[in-house]
Amino acid sequence: MAIGSADGQTGAAVTFASGPGTRPAWLVLPAALQPSAASSGSASGQPFAGSLSLADALARGLAYNLAVVVRVNNSRQARAEEAIARSVLMPNVTASATDTEQKLNLGALGLHLTPSVPGVSFPDTVGPFNVFDLRARVTQTVFDRSAIQAWRASQARTAAGEFQARDARAVVVLAVGAAYLQVSATEAGLRAAEAQLATATTLLERTIAQRNAGLATPLDVNRAQLQILAARQRISALRAEVATQKIDLARLVGIPPTDQYTLSTAVPFTPAPVLDVADAIVQATRERADLKAAEAQVRAAEHSLGSALAMRLPTAAVSADYGGSRATDASLQRTYAVGAAVRVPLWEGGRARGAIEQASAVLATRRAEFEDLRADVEAGVRKAFLTLQAAASQVDVAHQAEQVNGETLALARQRFEAGVGDNLSVVQAQQALAQADHEHIAAVFAHNLAKLTLARALGLAADGLSSFVAVP
Repeated sequence: MAIGSADGQTGAAVTFASGPGTRPAWLVLPAALQPSAASSGSASGQPFAGSLSLADALARGLAYNLAVVVRVNNSRQARAEEAIARSVLMPNVTASATDTEQKLNLGALGLHLTPSVPGVSFPDTVGPFNVFDLRARVTQTVFDRSAIQAWRASQARTAAGEFQARDARAVVVLAVGAAYLQVSATEAGLRAAEAQLATATTLLERTIAQRNAGLATPLDVNRAQLQILAARQRISALRAEVATQKIDLARLVGIPPTDQYTLSTAVPFTPAPVLDVADAIVQATRERADLKAAEAQVRAAEHSLGSALAMRLPTAAVSADYGGSRATDASLQRTYAVGAAVRVPLWEGGRARGAIEQASAVLATRRAEFEDLRADVEAGVRKAFLTLQAAASQVDVAHQAEQVNGETLALARQRFEAGVGDNLSVVQAQQALAQADHEHIAAVFAHNLAKLTLARALGLAADGLSSFVAVP
């Protein structure tokens, strides 16, 4: 049987087989819920020892996971780039003080003085003399449409970076939550396997007693011993899986990569909140941070195109300086300059045309990406609802199967202990119950994953997860 699980991007299925000895579903996360390369690591967090609750794991993931750290720093870079773009439109004020010792070659300056008075000559050089200048300068762009649009594009990119940082939080909650649920389910499977070993041991003891009383055969004893060996093998494999999964979880939440800690939260089965699909799609369109980021990227591309188009427009700027200067042994004289400049681009070798074409291509790409993501968000919500419905049904079926197999095992034991038959029916009933236990664990695991996926699809994974999954 299969339980599907989808996020806002792709869909995947959680599959667990019905036959004995198959690999339990919780040992492998669906591809859509596996952490990406960006979110599979973390920065070093605070030292940790003891037990880890689901709430603690989520908090640590949001604080130390590499995906969040990278996106937050990318957002900081975007804000810095916005400040740089804005500085082009702001007044620029500078102050300078220069003290120069110089000697001038008049001939090099084009001054060739020939006096008309006999016996009078002019020197070829002047100096050395000292020049001191103290001055403040201010420049201000009066009109530059291209720079204004470039600044607005940087504002939109800053907004996109902030939404991407928010979306990274949702991605990390999804990855950490799925990893925590996986470890919890595998530990439940391990406890079930240990209980099955205890049951198999009890069966072996009773079978030996029945053989000593002449009511069972050596074949019955061998069959019971094989049950114990199979249970021990499952326990060994599950212990290794638990340790491996706990190391992976530790890497996600910024604690040392070890399995020497315990989980304090057992996430039980809880019904999902009642939602309407149409309302959920509207909510997802309104709340999804990745969709808002894509929309902001479209705005940034539109402003970038506007900036490229405005490169053909004139620009105007004003400048002024005020200060004082003096030569050697002279007094400081106040001087100033005020000016205005208009720049009209006539021909720049096709630079504006190339920039316009480039910006148009980027805008077309961003619009296509936004439309695709909007459709993908709706598809993700619909698939998440279907997955959740199937998972809820599976939990109910698995619970009933567990009860029926438990009753069957009790009846088989009564027949064997009464000497009515051999222990084959008991062994078969134990195997069926073990498989039913595994399927019930897998069904609850798939249901919790489906609720986690739905929260992500609705854009509520980071802030509204407790409405879907119990987070003590």
